[in-house]
Amino acid sequence: MKLIPAIDLMDSMPVRLAQGDFDRRTDYGSTADDALAAFKAQGAELTHIVDLDGARAGEPRQHELIASLAPIMPIQVAGGFRTREQVGDMFEAGAARVVIGSLALKKPQAFVEMLNCYGAERMVLALDVAIQDGAPVVASHGWQESSGRSLDDVLADFPRVRHILVTDISRDGMMSGPNVELYRLLKAQYPDIVVQASGGVASLDDLDELRAAGADAAITGKAIWGKTFSVADGVKRARG
Repeated sequence: MKLIPAIDLMDSMPVRLAQGDFDRRTDYGSTADDALAAFKAQGAELTHIVDLDGARAGEPRQHELIASLAPIMPIQVAGGFRTREQVGDMFEAGAARVVIGSLALKKPQAFVEMLNCYGAERMVLALDVAIQDGAPVVASHGWQESSGRSLDDVLADFPRVRHILVTDISRDGMMSGPNVELYRLLKAQYPDIVVQASGGVASLDDLDELRAAGADAAITGKAIWGKTFSVADGVKRARG
């Protein structure tokens, strides 16, 4: 399993939001380029970057900043992508992967076209889920409402998808531990899909549990930025 450190960018600076709430923001007083350089030096192979300004605006807003980060280390980028052209611009800027979330729910054919155009290895489908009656239901519109569709139902729309980033929204930014059973069931049902687990990682032991559950990668931001554990220790523990 890989550890993927996360950077959420707002107004060009790294921040963290609790459960995606823009009013529950923590500023970390660092710069994105310094953070990426440190992640790389500690053994990370990929950084997950979220353009929060873009996510809120519905279109990429920090393109130049993110493009300046791509030469430091491989990055996957999320936040506000709505068109194939915007995704192409991000790849031209040097991103290794682009993450698509709400667009895939609202306009599934648009995401299918992105998969076909850029290849399944470069596109990541982000699915934010809420557990309802024991089953994962996909949330939409920045977690503000339920799509009414099960995770399985959404995945059935995209048989070519190769990478998914799944977040239990009740865990994200809360340091309460990941929903390990969710990822165990996902990998059992979809063994050929690369599953990135996101939300709730609070300790090195959590990484052990995710690895044992079969997760291919664990994304963590708050544990790293809050210095619960170092990227170097997380990378080592994730590898097992």
